[in-house]
Amino acid sequence: MYRFLFSSKWLGYLLLAAVFATACVGLGRWQMDRRAETLAGINRVVSNYSAAPVRFADVRAEFSKLDAEREWTQVELRGSYDESGQRIVRNRPLNGQPGYEVVVPFRLETGETVVIDRGWLPIGNNTPGRPDAVPAPPRGQVTVVARLKAAEPELQRGAPDGQLASIDLAAYSAQLGYPLLTGAYGQLASESPSVPDMPVAFPKPTTEEGTHLSYSLQWFAFGVLMFVGFGYAARQQARNAAIDAEEQEESAEGGFLHSSGPVARRRPAPRQRKNATAEEEEDAILDAQGY
Repeated sequence: MYRFLFSSKWLGYLLLAAVFATACVGLGRWQMDRRAETLAGINRVVSNYSAAPVRFADVRAEFSKLDAEREWTQVELRGSYDESGQRIVRNRPLNGQPGYEVVVPFRLETGETVVIDRGWLPIGNNTPGRPDAVPAPPRGQVTVVARLKAAEPELQRGAPDGQLASIDLAAYSAQLGYPLLTGAYGQLASESPSVPDMPVAFPKPTTEEGTHLSYSLQWFAFGVLMFVGFGYAARQQARNAAIDAEEQEESAEGGFLHSSGPVARRRPAPRQRKNATAEEEEDAILDAQGY
C-alpha cells in the first residue's frame, strides 16, 4: 500500500523534510544557547549589580583580564580624574535615542590608571556630530564606585578628534600616550565629591530573558510538523491509490459480464396511477360512447 514511498519522488520529499527539520533543530538549539547566555547575564546582574563595593586591591587582576562572572561587580576606587584625557564614545543609543558616552582616565592612588565611563549624553543641536556640552569630572581627590565592564573590541572605523569609535582600551591608551589597565573599565555608580552637571546615569540592565525560549520551541515544532505533513501527504496518496484501484476493479468486472453474453435489462417498475377524479371518469365514458 505504501510501496510508492520507495519511489525517487517520495524519497526526494523525505530528504527535503529531513533537511528542513534538521535546520529547524539547529535554529532551535541556537535560540536555546542564546537563552542560556541571557540567563547567565541576568544571574550576574542579580548577584553583582547591587552587592557591596569591594576594594580595588581585591579585584586588581580583573582590570587586566575580566572574568565574565565578575561583570557588574562594584569596586571602590580612590584617585583623580585626568580631565585632559576625557573622550566621548560615538554611536551609543539609550532608550532608542542616539547619543554618546563620556569616558575619562582615573589615576589611582597606587599610580595605575583605569577608565571610568561617567554616563550618557544625547546628540547635540548646535554642532553636528557632537553633544552640545560635555560635563567636566570633579577635580582633586575623588572616591568613585564603579561597576566592572569588559573592554570592547576595536572597530574598523575612525572617529573625529576627541572621540572614540568604541571603548577599546588599548587604542585609548595609545591615544593618551600613557598606560591604562586595558582588561576592564568601570561604569560609574557614584562619585564623591559630586558635581551638579552630570551625564545621564545608566539604567540598570534588564533581567527579562526575552523570547528565546518561545522561539526555540517554535523551531522545534516546525521540524516536527514537517514530518507530520509528510505523513499526512503519504496517507492521502495511499488512500487515493486505493480508491483508484477499487474503481479499476469494478470497471474490469463490468467489462467481463458484458463479454460473457447479453445482460438482462431490468424492466422499470410500472408507474402507479393516481385514482381518477369523478370528472375524469365521466369524460372517459363519453369518449367510449363516441360523444
